[in-house]
Amino acid sequence: MVEMNNEDSEIEHPSSNELNNEVIKEEVSVQFHLYIIIFFIIYYISWVIPGFVFLLYFFFPFRIYFLENLSFISIFTDFKSLISLLFMPLVLIMCYLIHLFLIGLITRIIWRITERTSPSISGIIPRNVKSRTANYYHIRAFMIKYGKNTFNKGIFPWLSNWFFNFVGSNKIGKGTTFEESVGMDKFIECGENCYIGVNTTLASHFVEGIFGNISYFKIKVGNNVTSAAFANIAPGCEIFDDSYLLPLASTPKHSVLKGGKHFYYGMPMRRIFRRKIMEYLDVKPKDLEKNANIEEYKDKKLLNQLKEKERRLEKTDKVPNNTQLLDDLQEEKIDINSLSKEDLAIDFTTSSAISRVNVKFLLVYIPIFWISGLLITILWYWYSGDIIDGNSIRFHLPFFLFFPVILFGLLYIFIVACILFSKLLLILVNLIHKPKEGVFKAQIGSTDFEFWQLRTQIKKISLWFLRNSPFPWVDVIAFQQLGVDMDFSSHLADTWCDSEFIKLGRKVLIGQGATIMSSMVVGKYLLIKGVLFDDYVMVGGQTSIAPGTIIKKESVIGAISSTTYDQVLKPGWIYFGIPAIELKENKYAESKREILMKRDVDEAKKFEVSHEVNIDEDKKDLIKTKDEEE
Repeated sequence: MVEMNNEDSEIEHPSSNELNNEVIKEEVSVQFHLYIIIFFIIYYISWVIPGFVFLLYFFFPFRIYFLENLSFISIFTDFKSLISLLFMPLVLIMCYLIHLFLIGLITRIIWRITERTSPSISGIIPRNVKSRTANYYHIRAFMIKYGKNTFNKGIFPWLSNWFFNFVGSNKIGKGTTFEESVGMDKFIECGENCYIGVNTTLASHFVEGIFGNISYFKIKVGNNVTSAAFANIAPGCEIFDDSYLLPLASTPKHSVLKGGKHFYYGMPMRRIFRRKIMEYLDVKPKDLEKNANIEEYKDKKLLNQLKEKERRLEKTDKVPNNTQLLDDLQEEKIDINSLSKEDLAIDFTTSSAISRVNVKFLLVYIPIFWISGLLITILWYWYSGDIIDGNSIRFHLPFFLFFPVILFGLLYIFIVACILFSKLLLILVNLIHKPKEGVFKAQIGSTDFEFWQLRTQIKKISLWFLRNSPFPWVDVIAFQQLGVDMDFSSHLADTWCDSEFIKLGRKVLIGQGATIMSSMVVGKYLLIKGVLFDDYVMVGGQTSIAPGTIIKKESVIGAISSTTYDQVLKPGWIYFGIPAIELKENKYAESKREILMKRDVDEAKKFEVSHEVNIDEDKKDLIKTKDEEE
């Protein structure tokens, strides 16, 4: 025990009540230096060993016995020459597999170090107070992305399950398939023989505003669970064995699905019954008869009803009214006469499209590729000159050690060159025809439409290269240069975004899988209208932002939502829905964090549970709400 001197005893420390007179709002600091260090450790080690193996094979057996063989016929008759040729693809595959294994190994080591320092625990992580818990959460979220993208977008995507299990970010059972998605990379426990469809998202984290909370809760999925495409599972959800999710099914946080060969559908997700499933799938009597021998088949009554319906249809040429059976759920009756203008507002959710792209627009890639490729060819020739001595090749250790760094550098020099020459070409095009907002005819011959197509093509290639590079989050550089007004404090996390007439304020966070459109083709018309995000705005994952949308300061639009054309979202509010409507004021930083709302999907019941806030012990006084103090 340290004895306190008199000076220390006279210091008056502020009480927790004084600290909480105003809600603390500290900006989240992005730890770019740690991200870059961790990335380069994983990237360098994962490439230097397979790169060394490949170069040894290339410069010695392959070059000596195959490349330097001057006789075309002897290439296929000489045993050493033929073997060196046949083994080249195998060596390439072996080096690639070594690369993947090393990515998993180094990520696993760093992941475990971070877990020992600050373990992953289910709970609410406040974003309005800086903490070690939040820092390590962000580090792990960044760390897993390089490996995830490498495996999912590589030639062996089915190895992704091994990667997540080996690293320890997920636990995935045998026979389970995770299709490509923007999420599903950490804090998930999935059983055996499950199928999680394309663009389904198992999101173990929700970010509730720049100064709100991170809801970080493990998702548990049982055995034999099937999820169709575009389903969304929120943090803290539990899905028990033999659950079937139809497309676009979406759960709120902390939902429980009891399974047992039951089907779930809708937003928010609800259990639906056999008759509804048959109607949804448009099952015909012939389909049921084919499967009548299935064990425990009990749809004889439904089969007879469908046959009777078909007989009635055959007797008349008129299409009967589409009556809806109400034996499962009472459907809401809509009074058409009471609908307002706002109720009938068109919801523009169509993604930007280029109709009938002319081949002449694709020709712009030729000068961009040629000049950029020429530049890196010259640099590679200059660098490889150290190992070429006349007609012989000598072993040069620095060449091999720096080979991964050189490859990384050449890749980004090529991408930066593409951005530079795209920018110069874009300036020339904009001098000929200045971009402008408005509604234009989407047809060949329309000047505004054709120049919009040309601008889009010029920008697309640079953005594509950056989005598929080892550092996909540096696409901010391309967006800045090609027409988006933003800085590095804002983030587009796996987001599709137009590249003109868009402005992002400070600390704007766009969620995974979102779509930001300043232009779209609707029918015969091209709509171009600026999109504005004020400071501290957050857009949830899988959300569509239509042209003309203005989201004002500290507003949040929830996941799986959509704005309408020219919609204005007022400051300090939370919006949700398709189309997005006001939900409540954005008070996440002031809300109670230890009370969670769980939802029993099968029984359609909600109940509260308590849970400890996930933050450093010395910061807990800073997050008490006024209600708690009273």
